[in-house]
Amino acid sequence: MNGSEEQDPANVRPHPFNVVLVGLPGAGKGTQAAQFARRHRVPKISTGDILRDAVARGTPLGREVAATLEAGGLVPDDVIVRVVQERLEHPDTARGFVLDGFPRTVPQAAALDALLGGRAVVVIFLEISPDVILQRLVTRRTCESCGQADTGAHTSEYCASCGGGFVKRADDHIDVIRRRLDAYVENTQPLVDWYSRRPAFRTVDANQPLADVARAFDAAVLECLGPGEIP
Repeated sequence: MNGSEEQDPANVRPHPFNVVLVGLPGAGKGTQAAQFARRHRVPKISTGDILRDAVARGTPLGREVAATLEAGGLVPDDVIVRVVQERLEHPDTARGFVLDGFPRTVPQAAALDALLGGRAVVVIFLEISPDVILQRLVTRRTCESCGQADTGAHTSEYCASCGGGFVKRADDHIDVIRRRLDAYVENTQPLVDWYSRRPAFRTVDANQPLADVARAFDAAVLECLGPGEIP
């Protein structure tokens, strides 16, 4: 095996893996999921992206969830589980996937376990200060093509990853952000507590620079999966 093959995740990882990202809105789940998915050649599955696309295209699903998303609320479990089930049936998930934005409640997590039928899941909790969250979200722009977030100095109108244009999300306004954080505390913190009892659960400090979070993310997944799974 030559050097380039040794660095190819598709060659050294013999089994599929499945990663779930949990954290406050604005913790960096979308950015970290997208980068991890590119590094390890698995699909990023963002329920938020799927739902926002449905709203933009005016599909029946989009009409069903539009008001909830604009208000910063949580989409009902039966709807979001249906969305995830349909996406997991795509053939590209056979090698694994990174889930961003699902599950957000304990019933959703139980539904995911049922959908996966015993396939192992690595759960990464991106832990971050709410003060940092507020600062990030009020300044955040999101690439309309790939979903990459930009919370920096806004030196460009275009995404460095894909060239798409940046837009301001409708739910990234201070009142909506506060409602989203309240919804997280009420609905998602119990999920963190529930997952934290599993051996394949790790916490990553998301207050760090993005590159440091990415390295810690990789290391946490590697620790859970064991040597040889991810380079």
